[in-house]
Parts: sequence; structure tokens; C-alpha cells
Amino acid sequence: MAPGVPAEPLWLLLLLQLCAHGRASLPARSCPAACICTSDLLSCSRQTLQRVPRALPPTATTLDLSHNALTQLHDRWLAALPHLEALHMSHNQIRDLSPRAFHNASYLRHLDMSSNHLHAVETHYFEALVSLEELLLYNNRIARVDENAFAKLSGLRKVYLSWNNLTTFPFRSVQGLGNYSLRTLDLSSNSLSSIPVEELAALPENIGNGLYLHNNPVRCSCPLYLMLQRWKQRGFSSVKDFFEEHTCKVSDTVPRSLIKFLKYSHMFENCSAGPEDVRPVPFPVTVGQALLLTCNTSLPDVVTTYMWISPHHEPIKHPGNSNRSVEVYRNGSLKIAAAKPWHSGVYVCLAISSPHNFSRMCEVNVTVHYPKPDGETFSTGLTTLLGCIVSLLLVLMYLYLTPCRCLPCCKKPAPLSPPQECSAQSSILSTTPPATDGTSRKASANKHVVFLEPIREAQNGKVRLALGEDFSDPKHPKVLQLKSDSESISSVFSDTPIVS
Repeated sequence: MAPGVPAEPLWLLLLLQLCAHGRASLPARSCPAACICTSDLLSCSRQTLQRVPRALPPTATTLDLSHNALTQLHDRWLAALPHLEALHMSHNQIRDLSPRAFHNASYLRHLDMSSNHLHAVETHYFEALVSLEELLLYNNRIARVDENAFAKLSGLRKVYLSWNNLTTFPFRSVQGLGNYSLRTLDLSSNSLSSIPVEELAALPENIGNGLYLHNNPVRCSCPLYLMLQRWKQRGFSSVKDFFEEHTCKVSDTVPRSLIKFLKYSHMFENCSAGPEDVRPVPFPVTVGQALLLTCNTSLPDVVTTYMWISPHHEPIKHPGNSNRSVEVYRNGSLKIAAAKPWHSGVYVCLAISSPHNFSRMCEVNVTVHYPKPDGETFSTGLTTLLGCIVSLLLVLMYLYLTPCRCLPCCKKPAPLSPPQECSAQSSILSTTPPATDGTSRKASANKHVVFLEPIREAQNGKVRLALGEDFSDPKHPKVLQLKSDSESISSVFSDTPIVS
């Protein structure tokens, strides 16, 4: 011990050093930098992660990796999370899964892999998830589901496969699950072309309540119709909640021949069909114009009724709708009184024989457009150019072709002729200044010029004329005439009233 140093501070210093050394030697279990950690929740959502973070806290029961850029999952990557029960991995870019991706996740009950890029559901994808109850795979690109994909998932309750590219589904793969816990199987909004009613009949009745098949282009058939009608009568949610979304395709070769066969069930009591392959006939029409569509089926006299399917998949039969804006005649023709933009689309005509069999059909593709302007009218640029040319011609005519206001004055005067009647007005209207200035202006020896006196102005605004020496006599006849002319001119150009 150093002299002069108290013993207690030294012991405290040594104790703090030992604690710090022991803390540094413990294994780090900190939260990843891109995640948020709580007691049992680990959220790494919306961090544009391309790989799963390392050193995940082992206490997490819920892991959220949604809305990232993950493309693959390595084998046994969940080994560090032995208590994990819910895994959210939606909105990533995962295309497939490795054979042991979900090993060491035996307690996982909820798995959400929706909105990824999966193309199939293989057998090895989820076979290790023996406790799985909910599996969300909607909005992927799944085109095939292996027959044994759910064979080992005895506790599976809900499977969501809607909005994929499925054309068929192995319903036998869920037959054993129905006896245990399966309650929801969502296959809606796929590309299922046929439904094996015989396989569905072998499933437990409780599966029908959660088997969603709406919004698929399935082939119309009587067994399918009777099965769905039976589910409707029993109040199954799969039919009751999506009643109008159940459509069936009348023809395999005409994909547009979809109709809401549960809503209009009275028209499909016997829906066997044998249509021919036809192409829609184009039919352009202007807004407000009446149109008449003819069903050219060329059938014999056994045909008793016709039916049209609108672009909105609704049937139209004789006589038409309630307000008669759309009418169907007995010969099969369809009339629309005034075409509107929402009338555009493909209209399918069905010819129904006496036992209500669809024998033949035709299609008309109606295009409603607004009237176009006349093609012979001038364009805007040409109209502007013509307007400029006409304006220029009018200006030239005004400058050079203005008529003379005094016709006698416009004529060429004869030499040495006496002053004419309009001589005073011509002199006044002339803009040429006089040849001489001053008060003693004189006319030339050969001509007597009359001009205005710019300096002198008589009362009442009258203009006083300056006369030549030859007209100094006030009683001279020419002087009297000039005076009368000057008074008339003064009355025209003066704004003040003339007082006699």
C-alpha cells in the first residue's frame, strides 16, 4: 500500500475493475442494429435487408422480417430461436426454400410467406413444422402444389393460397386433414378451370364452410352447381359471403363467357354446353347512337329463346331490362337505345334450345367512342394563316383603294379654269402648306388660290379666308360664293354652335 493513500478507495477501484472484466467476458446478446427488440418480440421490418441478421435474441417468440429484400433462407437458420411461435416474412423476394430451412422450428404455429416469388409448394418445404396451424401463401406465383405438401401437418387449421397461378389442386392431400383440424382452405382468385366435385364430396362437411372457390374460371357443370347450391342452403360462409363472385365459364374456347351462375341460377338448371369457337365481331358506335346486335347462330326452328351475356357478366333475356334501355327481341337481336361508354365490351349471345342446352353462341365487341370532328375542316394552323392573309388584304385595300370624298375634285382640273365649287373644301382638306407666309400672301398671276388664315379667327369659331388682291371687292360674285363656302366649312369643323 502506498503511503498516504487510503485503503478503502483502493479496494473499491479493484472491485470495479474485476466487475468490468467479468462483464466483458460474458457472451453478447444484444439486439441487431436494424431491429427493434422487446421482451419476446423481434421486429426487423422495412430495413431492406438482403440477409437475415446474425445473433438473434433467443428469447423471441415472434420474428418480423416482412418488407425486406430477402431472396433465400439457409438451412437451420432458426436454430438460435428455440421458442419461436410466429414468423412474418411477407413482401420479400424468396423463390424457393432449402430442404432444411425450417428445421429446429418445431414450435412454430403461424407462418406468413405471402407476397413472395414462390413458384410451387414442394413436399419438403414445411414438413418439419409439425406444430403449424396457419400458413399464408397468397399473392405468390404458385402454379403447383405437391400432393404430399401438407401430409405431415396434422395440426394445420388455415391455408391461404389465393391470388396465385393454380390451374389444379390436389384436394386429396387435405382429405386426412379435414378429419382433424382443417377449417379454411382459400383457393379463390386463381386459374382453376375445373373442380373435381367427386373428390370434394369425399371431404368432411365442415371443410365446405371454409373452402373458398370464387373468382375462378371453372367450367359450368350441373354437379358443381348443385354442390354450391347445397352449400348455400346450409349457410356456408364460402358461398354466402361471396355469392356474386362465383362465376362459371360457359365455353372453354371463349374465355369471356363468364356468368354469375349462382346469382342467376334459374337460367342454369341444366348447363351442359357445346359451343363452337367464334371470334368477337367488332362493332364501333358513337355515344348516344342506337345500336342493334344480331345473334347469327343459324340454328333450326327448335331454338325457343336467346340470351345475351353483358361485359359485366350479367344475363340479358327477352324482353330486356326494366327501363327498356336494353331490349332483346324474340329473334335474338339485342338493342341498346342510346350507347354509353359503359356499354363497351364483348357481348356473348347464347342460343338456348328447348331443354335449356346452350347450343351455339356468337360474340360482338362493342366499342363506344365520342364523335370526332369533321376531317374536312381546316386545321388551326391553316385557319390562322388564312386569317392573316385576309387581314393584310383588307389593310392594303384601305390604304390604296379608299374612295375620294369629293368626286368633282378628284377629276383633273382644266388649265386656267375658274375655281370650282369644291375648290375651297379641297384647299382646306389639303395637307400641303402654302407656298408663302405672312399676312400679305398673294396668289400667282395665273391662279387665284384660296387658303385658310391660320392666325385670324372670327367669332363663333368661323374660319376667316385670306383672299387674293383680285377679290378685294366684297360684293364681287366670287367673293360672295367663297364666303358661303367658308361658312359651311366652318360649321362642319367647328365644335361651337354657329350664331348668325
